[in-house]
Amino acid sequence: MKGKMNMVDCPKVTVIIPCYNMGQYIDEAVDSVFAQTMQNFEIIIVDDGSTDQATTQLLSNYHRPNTRVLVTENQGLAAARNHAIRHANGEYLCALDSDDKLHPTYFEHATSRLDSDPALTFVSSWVQMFGTSDALWKQDTCDLPTLLSECTVMTPALVRADAVRSVGGYDTQMPDQGDEDWDLWISLAERGYRGTIIPEILFYYRRRPGSMCEVCTTGETHLRLVRYIMGKHRESYQKHFTAVLNRKQADVGGLLHENYALERHISDRLQPIVESRKKEVERLQAKRDRFKKRPKIEAYENLAHELEAAKRQLDEKNMELQRYQTEVHELRTSGSWRITAPIRAVYDVWLGIKGK
Repeated sequence: MKGKMNMVDCPKVTVIIPCYNMGQYIDEAVDSVFAQTMQNFEIIIVDDGSTDQATTQLLSNYHRPNTRVLVTENQGLAAARNHAIRHANGEYLCALDSDDKLHPTYFEHATSRLDSDPALTFVSSWVQMFGTSDALWKQDTCDLPTLLSECTVMTPALVRADAVRSVGGYDTQMPDQGDEDWDLWISLAERGYRGTIIPEILFYYRRRPGSMCEVCTTGETHLRLVRYIMGKHRESYQKHFTAVLNRKQADVGGLLHENYALERHISDRLQPIVESRKKEVERLQAKRDRFKKRPKIEAYENLAHELEAAKRQLDEKNMELQRYQTEVHELRTSGSWRITAPIRAVYDVWLGIKGK
């Protein structure tokens, strides 16, 4: 353990900040904690085996009030958070990533909700993104069927420490990093713990190239995580399957219909036309080449005009094909497509669940 500690007695909140080669952002995250209107907190920074010299130098001599720095070997996000939880003294936990920021009134609002309602376990809020995106993430419900369909709770949601410990903390066995928090919220909801979402922007999420959100919400990484979570929480998916599907049925149905319609139009109509135009151009070019060495005759002139017309038609169809392919790409990279991925993936995974 490094860094001096001037801890408050019995802190209300323990802020957990894992850090792996993110020294350039850590002060912004910590400053947002010290800007809170509710000052009864401690901060535990976990240097998760950073290899960046600037980060290691910064954290090796990091002196802020009520702050500790724990150094571990690199074991990943879930293990780093669990390590901090074992050293946490706060009644509530806040897992803040090292490149994100909190709104100054977040602790005040969230602790007020938890203090006034003993049956409440975790409190989330709306999220404002910054950096490479300025999107606003607004959610309204976080019951179990909702959480099974998508993660609607932000990572630094304020949560009762005892509840997190009761479910074993964050899952260190996940195949990839990025959805440990989603798995935690599902685990809590499965055991009857209840959460709420404050309809205000109280958290700022940094979007940057290579950020966790970019990695874990797309491609094979996302599919592996979804399959793992669905397998781990198989009984809940069996029990709430209809509710999970109904929650996003309209959105998913619309997205799938639009995607399949575009793909059918491309494969059944546009691509055959483009291929036919290509073959026609190739035939006319070959015919033209045979005439090239002969004296110009009327047939050659007619052929040249025919070839130019065929090329124009080919260019038009290629442009049309490109437009439709762009539409498919935009659809499949949209926020709605990523958000509903668990529901779309559930169809093929559900076949395996249903049969067992």
